[in-house]
Amino acid sequence: MSASPEILSLIPHRPPFLFVDEIVSATPKGLVARRTFRADEEFYKGHYPGAPITPGVLLCEAVFQTAGLYMARKAHAAGLKPGEGVPLIAKISEVRFRSPVYPGDTIQIEVTEKEAMGGFTMLSGVMTNQGKRVMTLDFSVAWKTPENMTKTGESAGPAAHV
Repeated sequence: MSASPEILSLIPHRPPFLFVDEIVSATPKGLVARRTFRADEEFYKGHYPGAPITPGVLLCEAVFQTAGLYMARKAHAAGLKPGEGVPLIAKISEVRFRSPVYPGDTIQIEVTEKEAMGGFTMLSGVMTNQGKRVMTLDFSVAWKTPENMTKTGESAGPAAHV
C-alpha cells in the first residue's frame, strides 16, 4: 500500500522514510493511522538478517509521523497554510516496547494530545498489532518554522523533525 494523497499533502516525509500508509480516524484531540511493514523494505536486509524485526526507532518514527499528521491538521484548522512550519520533536520519554513487529504486520498507531502549553504539545502514542499492544510512548512536539530551513526542506536546527 502506498500513502494516501492526504498524508502526502500534510507532512513532508516520502518513501523510503514514510511510515504511515493511511489515516483511519481523527478527533479534535488525536489521530489514528495504519502502516503495513512490507518484507521488501531495505532496512530488513540488515536488521537481524534471517530473522528480521522492525527496528524500534522506526516504530517510534511511525508514531511521530502520525503526530505530525495530527499537528498539521490542527495547524491548518487554525489557518496556517501548508509549508508554514513543521512539527519538531522536543522531548521523548517513557518509551516501552512490548512485542516485536515483523515484515507483513499491519500496525495501528494512535496519538492523543494530553496538553498544550507554552508552544509545545504533549502527546501519548500507542501502537497495536491485531489488538495487541506493541509499544507506548510519551513525547512533546513544537510547531515551528525551523531556522536555517533550506529550499529542499532540510534543517540544520537542533530539534528533530517529526
